[in-house]
Amino acid sequence: MNSTNIHPTADWVFNKAKKYIPNISLGTVYRNLKQLSDEGSIRTIHDGGIARYDCNKDRHDHLRCKVCGDLIDVQLFDDELRKIVKKKYKFEADDVEMTIIGTCKKHAK
Repeated sequence: MNSTNIHPTADWVFNKAKKYIPNISLGTVYRNLKQLSDEGSIRTIHDGGIARYDCNKDRHDHLRCKVCGDLIDVQLFDDELRKIVKKKYKFEADDVEMTIIGTCKKHAK
């Protein structure tokens, strides 16, 4: 999974692993991805109803193309946003994860 930046799903990981470990089960893949996420080796991104996995553990946000579904890593976070949330909503934000949905350059007109 470290060799990809496509934010794979468990099914994607399962299909790749099956080439090397033919008798691997999808349950094994899910358990191992959960363990890696719980220990902080990877991040789990909830993209609608789908869990996707990210090896980039640095603070970053995503752009999601509504045409092809690609997730693109970007640096959008600004500490100013945390201050606005605190002031306006009286809410202390520990972390901010943003996904901006639109059309990627492959599909833009």
